[in-house]
Order: sequence, then structure tokens, then C-alpha cells
Amino acid sequence: MRKRLTITLAIFFCLIALAPPTQGQPLEQPDAAELQQMINRLGVVGGALYVAAHPDDENTAMLAWLANEKLVRAGYLSVTRGDGGQNLIGPEKGELLGVIRTLELLEARRIDGAEQMFTRAIDFGYTKSADETHEIWGREAVLADVVWAIRTFRPDIIITRFPTDGSGGHGQHTSSAILAEEAFVAAGDPSRFPEQLAQVQPWSPRRLFWNNWRPDLEKRPADAPRLIPVDLGAYNPLLGTSYTELSARSRSMHKSQGFGSGERRGSLLNYFEQKLGDPARDDLFSGIDLTWNRVPGSERLREILARAAENFDPSDPSAIVPTLMEARMEITKLPDTPEVMQKRRELDVAIRSAAGLWMEAITGEASASPGSTVKIATSIVNRSNIPMTLERIEVPFGDAGVVSKIELLKNRLIENAVSVTLPEELSYSGPYWLRDWPKGNGGGAGAGLYKVADQTLVGQPQSTPPIQVSFEVTIGGQRFQYTVPAQFRWVDRVEGDQYRPFEVAPPVTVTFLENVVIFPNPANKTIRVAVRSGEDGFKGTLRLKLPPGWGSKPEVEDIALSAKGDEKVVTFAVAPPQGSTRTQIIGAEIASSGKTFDRSRVEISYPHFPRQTIFFPAEATVVRSDIRTGGERVGYVMGPGDDVPGVLEQIGYDVRFISDEELAAGDLSRFDTIISGVRAYNTRAALKLHHRRLMEFVENGGTYIVQYNTADSTLAPEIGPWPLETGRGRVSVESAPVTLLDSENTILKTPNRITPKDFDGWVQERGLYFASKWDPRYQTVIASADPGEENLAGGLLIGRHGKGIYIYTGYSWFRQLPAGVEGAIRMFANLVSAD
Repeated sequence: MRKRLTITLAIFFCLIALAPPTQGQPLEQPDAAELQQMINRLGVVGGALYVAAHPDDENTAMLAWLANEKLVRAGYLSVTRGDGGQNLIGPEKGELLGVIRTLELLEARRIDGAEQMFTRAIDFGYTKSADETHEIWGREAVLADVVWAIRTFRPDIIITRFPTDGSGGHGQHTSSAILAEEAFVAAGDPSRFPEQLAQVQPWSPRRLFWNNWRPDLEKRPADAPRLIPVDLGAYNPLLGTSYTELSARSRSMHKSQGFGSGERRGSLLNYFEQKLGDPARDDLFSGIDLTWNRVPGSERLREILARAAENFDPSDPSAIVPTLMEARMEITKLPDTPEVMQKRRELDVAIRSAAGLWMEAITGEASASPGSTVKIATSIVNRSNIPMTLERIEVPFGDAGVVSKIELLKNRLIENAVSVTLPEELSYSGPYWLRDWPKGNGGGAGAGLYKVADQTLVGQPQSTPPIQVSFEVTIGGQRFQYTVPAQFRWVDRVEGDQYRPFEVAPPVTVTFLENVVIFPNPANKTIRVAVRSGEDGFKGTLRLKLPPGWGSKPEVEDIALSAKGDEKVVTFAVAPPQGSTRTQIIGAEIASSGKTFDRSRVEISYPHFPRQTIFFPAEATVVRSDIRTGGERVGYVMGPGDDVPGVLEQIGYDVRFISDEELAAGDLSRFDTIISGVRAYNTRAALKLHHRRLMEFVENGGTYIVQYNTADSTLAPEIGPWPLETGRGRVSVESAPVTLLDSENTILKTPNRITPKDFDGWVQERGLYFASKWDPRYQTVIASADPGEENLAGGLLIGRHGKGIYIYTGYSWFRQLPAGVEGAIRMFANLVSAD
């Protein structure tokens, strides 16, 4: 690529690809104010990288200020994708939640103007220890990724959200700061991670700051490090908004975390404490030249760009194109440093935007399988008086499309259609970091990393689109090559134009309709598999892949689907072995024409980002364990979403969801047990309004189980029959010992005898938001604690109220039951069966 670029520069054929829009969205066309900002930014050479641990940790006001006030290239390096958090908008957890939060970050960056980067680290959930974080991630591996980010982004300054002393709470917060400080030094040292130097060069940022939160300036010691203030509430009259207003819009994209933010106006001072680098004076960038003066031989370019910014006419943006073209001629004379090449890309986008040049490539269908033919319709229109010629459209895997010169007259849409055949070896679409999922590096250091074989992908927010179409255009005697992803577009009768990424999909997918199937006794159970065709006229043979000792009827099932998108649900009667077994994984596959296909189809669809489809291995968890239950009818008040109800049905309960109307006036006595889902009291106002009815349900002999709720302003003042306060107490180590405080309590005896072994094999954590204070009428029966801490007994409180039982529990059943953790299922069955 670099060799080709050097050759073509000699003849002013500059192969600078347009940075594609977020996949699944149309090409963005800035308005006049945004275009003025874009041109102003061309005169600024410099950057800043903000580093923190998770999506939502970033200071969006700071990013907006950097990108729109200082006009530097601003980036956010989120060490993880937020996979270990909780989901307020749906049932996705783990790696699927990581996909959601990745897309939410990209939407946030579209608003505040910054760029987004990641490392390979997996958010494995809350931890109190940076040491544990480094052990699970593999300290050197994640440090290498942070160094890679610095060497590729090449910032002048780095800002961390958290300090290194642990006061940021979460161990991953602390780790992000520690790694940033280590990488600040290592990135400029060619002896550190020298394998990267085949693709990047060492880079030494000038200084590193900590974004100190709410310092008490009056009580701050005289010898404390000096703080540099920045007013992030500054108003930008060109954009008609302040950076705190931009920040609120950006932060409100973190919808899966319930972070909708109110727009703040007026001054907002933030303070920055320098940790490393040459001393700053009164400005974060003091002494750092952010102009083209830092690039030798750029004197003429500086003058042209200054003239472009001064002469830009918002009523006629295209009038500035000749000046920008003049700047482009000058910039091609400069050395091919990363900073110069970045500015060339920005300049080409500015020229396209000022000329109103629009292009897109639309596929005839949303997906296609390798080996199939895809129709692509290309469109390009010049909406200015600037003379342009379409030289060529290049489409991979097939014909070139337009090969003869076509003059692009003002506002004349040029359309072209081409068919391409996808190579048989083309990989299926999906997040690149999940291609080798499930994760697994054998445990130990590095077990908490996604596996990414291609170093150039490390840090990238998304996968490379499977089809990219290049438009070669001549403007003013200079040649441009703009590249856009092929996408699928349709018109919704309510929403209008809709886009989604084009996907390379398997010719058939097989998806278990139940992710976990529990066999509480030796009887056969049905397992359902949905087979969906990705092409017309698919035929094959479906079978389950079962562990030794398991059987199914039928053993195989013939599949014949006539049209693409057709689906058939196949039911297998599965016979488990006698006696309990460990939790196991089963699979499904289809044989067809000498090939086997074993991918499931998972779709993520929310209105605030483009629809995504992921093709995972077709697997489900089976649990064969003697699980006894009491009672039959369970009412479930869903919170933001969990999979507990499905597991309860698997072990024999009749589960019905309770609506707000039923809470208000329905017959609750028809249930033996009512369960409120995780964070239900935070999100379902009806629970607060009708708390008295639920307590009457308990008084009359029912069992009411309240799962954890966050201790914030949304929580009702009363969630139990007697005073009960939830706190921030949690046990983050999933293997932390659990003490049976009262082993003869009926909750631990009936209908399943609970022993310490039932707490083996838990995932991610023991629990969170344990009760911190409670009335003595509540009983405590188990306790647990992270290493080196005192036991917490507030994770399970039991109160006999009238004829019934009230239970508050902070243990993370919402993670354990869907993961098929046998002991957790047995224990939760005891809670549901309590009487």
C-alpha cells in the first residue's frame, strides 16, 4: 500500500481512502458549520488520547472540548468493551453486551467528534484489585495493546480518567491508569514490543495527566501537584452548543447502562494533574506546537489552509474547493509521516464534503453466503459546480463496474449495477474479536483476552466491511479514490430510509432455542433447534453433537428449505444418562454436499445503532442434576431483562410474567411465588406504587423474592416488610468461600440439601448490592467475602411475614442460572420453594 502510494503521488494520483461511515449508516454530509470546523481543524496538527477502562468511563465533555475547541485529533482508548457489565435495555450479557457497548461508543463518538479504540482485554466483571485484573488479562499483553494504540494514534498528550492509587474503586479502573503510565514510557522505547516496529514507529507523547475529579481546592496541601483548570462548559458559537451539551448527547448513547444525561449549560471546570512528561505551565498543550510549524517544508501549506479557513463561505461551501485543492497539491510534497497522511485523509474528506460529493454502494439483499452472487447498485452525484470526472468504480471479486470516463455534471445522479461472486473462502461477518469465540487461552495470564491474530486489527472498533467499493474521481486534475462499504438499505413505512451492514453469512444456520436445558430427573426432554436457510433450495441433514451417554430421537433429521430466509424448527427427544453429571456443552451441525455447517445466528437490534448479526458456534448447555422443586406457579416481574424465568421453566415451574396492571389489580393469590427481576425496583414504578399489595401477598402465605437493585435515587424507600437498606457491598471473586451460617435452616435443606459444593463453578462474581442494614427480624443464612475482607451476610435475607416468606438476595442468580451453574440452580429452587 505504501509503495503504491509513493508511486502514485509522483503523478498526483493520491490513493487516500475516505474513512468509511459507521457500518450500517449512510455517508455523513456535514452542514456548513461542521464543514467550517473541519477546515479549521486542517490547520491543527496534534492529538490527545483519553484512556480509561470501560465504555461510559470517558469524559465526553473533555473529548468534545478537545475535538471542537482545541481542534486536535481526539481519541478514547477504552481498555475493555464493557462485556462484564449489566444491561438495562435487554437480555444480552457477556460478549453480546460488549458488542452493544462498542456500538454505543461509536454513536457517542459521532456526536462528540472523537475517535474510538480498544485493547483485547475482556471486562470480566467487577474486581477490587488491579493485581487480579493484571493476572486475568495478562499484564504484558494488554500493555502491548496500549503501546500499540499510542504508536498508531501518536498523541501529544495522554489523559487518564482514574488514578493509580486505587481510589477509583474498580480494579480495572486502576489498571487502566497503571497501564497508561507504563505505556507512556514504553511506547517511545524501541526495545519494548519490537515486533510492532514492522508496522509502526516508536512514539513518545509529551506529557500525561490525570483528570482529577472534584478536588477540594481549599483543603489541598500546599505541596500537592499543581492542577491545570479547563472550562469544559465553554460555548462554541459556530456549532451553537456548549461542550457540556455535546457531552450529554454523547453520553446518552450509553443506553444499555441507563446513562441518559441532562444537558448542562454554564461553566464547568475540570482539573488536570500532571503525572509524567515535561512540565506544563497554564495549559495542557503549553509548549507543544499544534501548527504545521512542526512539519518541515510546510510553510506554503500553512498559508493556504489559513486562507481556506478565512475565506470559507457557508452559503457556498464549494467555492472553497479550489483552495483546498491547492492545499492538496502542497501536502503531497511533504514526507509520508503518519501525521501528514492523517491530514491528507482529512483534507480529502473536506474536499468531498465541500463539493457535496455523495456516493454509496447498496446490495440487493442484507446477506449472502460464500460462493453466491451479490448484486450491488452504486450511486454517485456531484452537487456542486466543481468539474469532476468519474474515472472508475472498483468492486472486489468481480467486474470493475464503470470503466469509462463519465463527467459528473451538477446534481446528476450516476447509477451503475454490477454483480460479484463472493469467494468460497470468505469469512463470515461478525466482530473480529469474536471470531475465535468462545474465549480461551487455557486459563492463567491472558485468559481474559480476546484472541486476535491480525495485529493491524488490534484496537479497531469494528471489523473491516466484507465488500468495499472504491470510486476513482478526478477533481481539478487531481485523482481521488474514495472507498465506502457496501451496505443494505430499505425503506421502513414509519422510519423511512434504513441501513444495515451487508453480511457474509453461512448458507444455513442452526440455533438452539434454549441456551440452557436442564434435566432435573432421568426423563427425556425436548431440545428445539431452529434451522434457517441462507440461500435458496438448501438441503441437508441435521444432527445433535452429544456427549457420551446421551442420546436423541431422531438421531438425524432431513432438512429441505426452498427459499432463502425459510426456517424450520426441529424437535429432538434427548435422553440424559442416569445420575448427575457435570454441566456440559452440546452442539448441532448440518451436513450438506460434503460440507458441515455449525453456526448459530444471533441478531442484536436496537433503534440507537445499526442492526448487527453474529454467527456463533451452535452450542447449548445441558445440566443433568437431581433438582427438586416445591410449588408450581411463579409470577415474574421482569426488570431490565434476564434469563432466569426460562431456567425456572426448565426445572418444572409454570412461570407467568406479571404486568403493571396485574400488580395494580390482578389476582396475585394464583401464584405460589412472585419474583422481581434484577433492578426491577429501579425500573418498574408499579412495584413502588403497589408494594402494599405484594406485602399482603406474603402475609397471606405467598413467597416473594426480590433480586438485587442498585442503591440509587430510583430505588423505592420500601422493598421489604421491615426496614432494609441496600448498599454497595459485593463479592467480586466468583470462587470466594461461602459460609453456611445456619446449615439446618429450611432454605438450605428443602427441597435440596445445600452444601459448600453448590457454590463451586460460579461465574464472574458471587453477588452485588448486598443489603447493608436490616431489621433484626430478617434471618441471614449464608455469608461470603472477597479475599482479605470480612464476611458479608447481606446477600441473602429471609423474613417470615404473616403466613409467607419474604426474601432479599443480592447473589447474582441472573448470571449463574443462564450459565447452567448446577449448584446455583439447586439453591434458587430452594428459594422459590420456600414456605
